[in-house]
Amino acid sequence: MSGVYHRGSLAVQERVGVRGPAEHVGRSIGTGIRDVAAAFLELQPHLVVGAADDAGRMWASLLTGPPGFVRATGPHRISVAGGAPAGDPLAEALVTDGTRIGTIALDPRTRRRMRLNGTLAATPRGFAVEAEQVFANCPKYLQKRQPLERVAEGSGVVRRGEALTPDQRRTVREADTFFIATTAEADGVDASHRGGLPGFVEVLSPVELAWPDFAGNAMFLTLGNLTVDPRAGLLLPDWESGGVLQLSGRARTEFEADGSRRTRFRVESVVESVHPGRLLWSAPEYSPHLGSTTR
Repeated sequence: MSGVYHRGSLAVQERVGVRGPAEHVGRSIGTGIRDVAAAFLELQPHLVVGAADDAGRMWASLLTGPPGFVRATGPHRISVAGGAPAGDPLAEALVTDGTRIGTIALDPRTRRRMRLNGTLAATPRGFAVEAEQVFANCPKYLQKRQPLERVAEGSGVVRRGEALTPDQRRTVREADTFFIATTAEADGVDASHRGGLPGFVEVLSPVELAWPDFAGNAMFLTLGNLTVDPRAGLLLPDWESGGVLQLSGRARTEFEADGSRRTRFRVESVVESVHPGRLLWSAPEYSPHLGSTTR
């Protein structure tokens, strides 16, 4: 480790030539939850979590609840009421003490997001996370949406498989947002966000996806994790219907001669579901930064 970064992130920063900016930005990563962060968490109706299941596969899952279901209960600790929906790949992991977990709270109303990574402890009402990394990200590449209504009926797992169906491939092509969970073994789990115009995630085959790595904050936490451990979990929410597509597999980064980067993801397991207690959202107002993205 060098400060907050492990060898994977350091290697990518060196390769891309951003060690200086990364060191500067890395000073924002701490273990404490500030008052403004605590207030932000209590307003959120959902939380994305990343972890490994009991077979070691990485997944990202969506948790929902009324505002306040996620809250800070100490200077380095958050509590989450409830857990994963029935049939979710992380249902067991989220009731197991010691699970390494990454979380991201993203508010489409304000384009704000906060990440908190740490270790899980089961509680009578759900689980708590003892924070090891807490930090905010800029609003770059986040689409703006407004909440419409909460719907509870018709929930549950729709389909499981090992490859994407034609309808699922269409869902991926139409996505403007997804979340990715990665790990670096002893250095923990991270959950992050990727955003772009529809079509930015390419479907190369029923078992292979690819997407560009847009210029960001120079931390390279996700690509750094993938340098150490290729396991990854993707979560693609359908904001307007409440549908959720979860993919688990392995990913690698391709570094092009022109300086661009591309991540390729190999699908190993697929879970499609309709989320209980889902909050439906409006059509997006795309991020103004997306007009300047390049591959």
